[in-house]
Amino acid sequence: MWRKARITVLLLILVFVALHTYFERVYSTDWDTPLRVAIYPINGDGSVVAERFIADLDPDDLHTLEAFFEREARRYELALERPVRMLLGRRIQALPPMLAEKSGALGTILWSLRMRVWAWRHGDRPHGFPPDVKLFVLFFDPAHSSKLPHSVGLQKGLLGIVYAFADHRMMGSNDVVIAHELLHTLGATDKYDPETNLPLHPHGYAEPGREPLYPQRDAELMGGRIPLSEHEAGIPESLERVRIGAKTAEEIGWVAR
Repeated sequence: MWRKARITVLLLILVFVALHTYFERVYSTDWDTPLRVAIYPINGDGSVVAERFIADLDPDDLHTLEAFFEREARRYELALERPVRMLLGRRIQALPPMLAEKSGALGTILWSLRMRVWAWRHGDRPHGFPPDVKLFVLFFDPAHSSKLPHSVGLQKGLLGIVYAFADHRMMGSNDVVIAHELLHTLGATDKYDPETNLPLHPHGYAEPGREPLYPQRDAELMGGRIPLSEHEAGIPESLERVRIGAKTAEEIGWVAR
């Protein structure tokens, strides 16, 4: 009897989680109201440089991200004038659980569950409202960390871990990574070759029909880089050199499928 009761409770919990995840995903891309995205800064390497950088962060630093999504939404004639509202959450002392390399499918699933629990415990409510998406941004001193781990955006849970440089001169490239991972949480897929990091034509190109095709002038956000030739691509230094392509716009609900 007790065994059946436990199984019933477990099944109800699983159904609740599944329904919550489904409606969370639907509401995040219906674009009836602005998507509230909270940025939670974390000192990723414990450095003094990262500590000072985080202390200097201001909500105005997030306006560039808002302006980017406003600009791109206008290109797709989205009815919502301000599709994304960026909020600066409180600084978090704890480090999130790390995803080990070569974790495998099971390891990745378990990490995802741990990450969702961790995010629920540590993410506050900026301005008193629960955010739709939580992005935990770990900052590193570029003098000691020239290469950062791969950032991750999770659609299940609407959260992401972003690795960024604690340098105001690199805020533009940080914004590109933040915007990229944000769209992952909304269902956008990568549009580059994971082996070469080169954008895939046509969906990974900002102007797939451009003649001549190379060099491209801008990067497609989920393509990640600016294609300069068939075998070469450059990293955009800011969102001024980034566009949201038609396929990505379809994936996040800006245009009909």
